[in-house]
Amino acid sequence: MNKTKTAMSRASYTLEFKQEAVRLVEGGQSIAGAVRTLGVVDQTLFNWVKASRAGKLCGADSKPVSAEQMEIARLRAELARVKMERDILGKATAYFAKASS
Repeated sequence: MNKTKTAMSRASYTLEFKQEAVRLVEGGQSIAGAVRTLGVVDQTLFNWVKASRAGKLCGADSKPVSAEQMEIARLRAELARVKMERDILGKATAYFAKASS
């Protein structure tokens, strides 16, 4: 198979989006889980977590971000948090149902 590379533009993310992504990971969600939820590359999220821990996390200043993009990022982060809470509650329910049998 012959594949040709096309020029791909890099996605840019706001500082708030990056911070929310890092909060997911630091809040207990795995990088793989957060990547699936947020739709970013795992190495990218790993780099954000590393930069955050070093105090060097910054946003993309080159492009203005629309209000809609900020809202989408906020909603994605909230959805990820709610899914994590749901999963925890499901595991707790299964555990206690098994324990009471």
